[in-house]
Amino acid sequence: MVSSLVVIPARLASTRLPGKPLADIAGRPMVLRVWDAAIAANIGPVVVAAADQEIYDAVTAAGGTAILTDPNLPSGSDRVWQATQAFDPDGKYDVLLNLQGDLPTFEPQALRAVMDVMANPAYDVGTLVAPVTSDAEKNAPSVVKVACDFSEDTQTAPALYFSRQPIPWGNGPLWHHIGVYGWRRAALERFVALPPSGLEKRESLEQLRALEAGMRIGCTRLASAPFGVDTPEDLERARRAFGA
Repeated sequence: MVSSLVVIPARLASTRLPGKPLADIAGRPMVLRVWDAAIAANIGPVVVAAADQEIYDAVTAAGGTAILTDPNLPSGSDRVWQATQAFDPDGKYDVLLNLQGDLPTFEPQALRAVMDVMANPAYDVGTLVAPVTSDAEKNAPSVVKVACDFSEDTQTAPALYFSRQPIPWGNGPLWHHIGVYGWRRAALERFVALPPSGLEKRESLEQLRALEAGMRIGCTRLASAPFGVDTPEDLERARRAFGA
């Protein structure tokens, strides 16, 4: 049996929406809306990797578990690894799920879908994709696309490349990457020890570091992509989703 730990990295420093993990959504901070979804997935303990004392305090006051991480860490992946080392120093958990703290409408079954990828030992990392449904989505650099191909009867497929450009060329579906990851523990430990890779820096996509290092990333598909909260307009949309 594969044992999993869910880690939600969160930090207050955001250029477009400062303080967003603690933004109120129908009476509950956004990071706790994400925590609620992770708990409902029922796949293992849930820990918030908090870069700030205010996030730590909000999570623990609500009865959750939080770990204070170095605010100067370069990425959410580094935050997940540091929190894992503090919470699970003995290596009890085989798979570490990195759930972004700005996905308040994330569905619990989507997190369980990542674990379906991790059931295949061929993959070092699992992640989620959804169909690209419009030309605006296709051409937006903020929407990361994945070169992967699903046969009719399969739910998972290997990721061959990630780009901010529409890939691959030619007729067929395009896939929108959803930035939620399942890491084998050894893979994440190796990943955070590697320097940023050339393609990672060129595309500004850290998952390319894993591919360039020879790690295999598997994708599973969802019917639609959950939206992340990056702007005040996104926040209002999230509030409406919860009836606020």
